[in-house]
Amino acid sequence: MDENSSDPDQATTRSFEEAIENIGKGNFILTLYITGQTPGSQRAIRNIKKICDEELQGRYELEIIDIYQQPELAKNAELVAAPTLVKTLPAPIRRLVGDMSDRERVLAGLGLKKKEIS
Repeated sequence: MDENSSDPDQATTRSFEEAIENIGKGNFILTLYITGQTPGSQRAIRNIKKICDEELQGRYELEIIDIYQQPELAKNAELVAAPTLVKTLPAPIRRLVGDMSDRERVLAGLGLKKKEIS
């Protein structure tokens, strides 16, 4: 096989290696599940973006999923309420429910301690 072939095992290995690199860099992979354009959803988006921009500058990826438009993703994520923030990386996986307005709770949920906050 040449280098340009699309071998699924090679792609999976590359993805895994990239994820391992991200762990070392302290990158955060976050998914926020919302329910449409409700006030609570809008607050959660605003709050988590502000926290991430201030505390994780350049070290995070945030995906926002509207569970009304993509209900299968909510089912796969086994959500019990929305809005819910899921932190996939760095491990361990953590879930936070609510509008993300309690900054200290969100920071604790992300695993950030006072000394790590810049």
